[in-house]
Amino acid sequence: MQARSWRGRATIAALFLSYPLLMVTALWPLPWAFVVVAAVSYAADNQTPRVAPALNDILSKVHLGTTLRFVIRETATLLLAVRVLGADSSWFIALAAGMFLLHGARSVQTTLAFHLNRWVNVLPAVTRNVDLTALRIPPPPPAALISYRGARLLYLDILPVGGAAVGVAAGVSWLGVAGAALALAVCAAAIVVLLPHFRRAAVLRDRDRVIAHVDEQVRAYDPEVALYFSGSLDSAYQASMWLNTLARIDRRAIIVLRERGMVDKLGPTTLPVICIPSGTDLMNFRGLDSVRVTLFASNVGKNIHMLRLPGHLSVFIGHGDSDKEASFNPFTKVYDKVWVAGQAGRDRYIKAQVGVRDEDVDEVGRPQLAGISTTRPGGQQQTVLYAPTWEGWQDDLFHTSIITMGPKIVKALLKSGVRVIYKPHPLTGHRDPAAASGHRKIMSMLASAGGEHKSVTGPEPHLYECFNEADLLISDISSVVADFLASGKPYVVTNVAGRPEEEFKERYPSADAAYLLGPALRELPEIIAELERPEDTMAGARRKLKTYLLGPDQPDAMTRFNAAVNALYDQAAAKASGQD
Repeated sequence: MQARSWRGRATIAALFLSYPLLMVTALWPLPWAFVVVAAVSYAADNQTPRVAPALNDILSKVHLGTTLRFVIRETATLLLAVRVLGADSSWFIALAAGMFLLHGARSVQTTLAFHLNRWVNVLPAVTRNVDLTALRIPPPPPAALISYRGARLLYLDILPVGGAAVGVAAGVSWLGVAGAALALAVCAAAIVVLLPHFRRAAVLRDRDRVIAHVDEQVRAYDPEVALYFSGSLDSAYQASMWLNTLARIDRRAIIVLRERGMVDKLGPTTLPVICIPSGTDLMNFRGLDSVRVTLFASNVGKNIHMLRLPGHLSVFIGHGDSDKEASFNPFTKVYDKVWVAGQAGRDRYIKAQVGVRDEDVDEVGRPQLAGISTTRPGGQQQTVLYAPTWEGWQDDLFHTSIITMGPKIVKALLKSGVRVIYKPHPLTGHRDPAAASGHRKIMSMLASAGGEHKSVTGPEPHLYECFNEADLLISDISSVVADFLASGKPYVVTNVAGRPEEEFKERYPSADAAYLLGPALRELPEIIAELERPEDTMAGARRKLKTYLLGPDQPDAMTRFNAAVNALYDQAAAKASGQD
């Protein structure tokens, strides 16, 4: 963090100082000093979006954006040339003309890039597993030529700017003109490359035609159940966890997304996936008219666009059962049904009194947990999985242990001689820099420890694979705790606020069969020692709690979930056809 802050401050200082110095060294004139300052200014411009993105946005709003800064640097170069070579110099005139033509060529390239990006990369509907061959979507052009609408080609002016500055300093007057000619040739080549792509992509200008074709393909599939999802790209796991389950139900399912980047973030599936970013397009999309059951994995504002559509019944299925407030959000009352894993989910709504009627709550189990092993991995060394939740949207809920306890937990585990697997929540550090700091400390400790220890920060291996490797889980109040109970293995819940045990377990029922770990970690040595003992005194309590949280083993969760989908589909179909 210190190094990054130092680099950020140095970059900002270089950015603000270099441009006045360019003018000073051009007008003085000091050619070699100009060369150095120009190089610093290019480096600062290149690094500012990375180390100070907010500053870059502010500068754009006050008309000191990237393009204008490049023009200022080019103007300073021309001033240097005219001061040294004179206004009558043919090399100065050619340099000025070359820079002018370079701007014109970049404008053409940027125009092509803008339209190509809009037609090819910003389609009104994005799909997976839907046949769009009739649209004749061409392959995208090279990303370097259209990303940032071609802003990378701004840096071509290094050739005339650097050439002119070095040429003036060294007495080689033609060097800047040669640089301008080379930059023009490169820009012209980029235009030549983009023109065929532009011609082929022009068929995609008709957005209504694109939407109509996707609509036609979806209507041919005739979907009966939809999983609707909207959210930040980091939250894609919330929808991905349901993909395998929906692929196994009796009804034809489709995935409906709202953020185009989510299509690539979503996990693998054979189900059709459509992404329609525009709310107006979605509400006029007839391909979903056959859907009778819509499942919602999160509570977000864009859900309203799907909820407004007639003919279907809405179900909140969430993205994991836990004692966190997200599992009994008042917003949930907008849905026709709320599906929970077990009796605990129903009781949360009864206790919270948020407007969800008990008759609208169904217990359907957690079909995703079928692959979790119920046997301990064995081996000479015990394995402990530390899987903290993220910091949440508020500071006062004491959800995560990673800020105040995380590094201490990992340090103590490493000292105890157990193998450590660390798998943080995907959103860790999303809101609170302190959580990101705790995460970095843990990663550093595990990297230093090396050996058999493992940190898992990506989607693979899956959380449930980590469950299967672990003898013990240490986690916070979250759905991770409830899901781990499917393994039958012992688990620890962090008591970040240091509440009395009875009060904590009454507030968080998923911790009823857990070892509690307070902020000072005093309980940890005894918990680790408990793993070595042959008798498991809390096994019975965990079995009982598992049934309460996740539902009975028979019929299995997949059977119950499928039956719930079928029953609700029949109800919605009867309602849509005018039957009671």
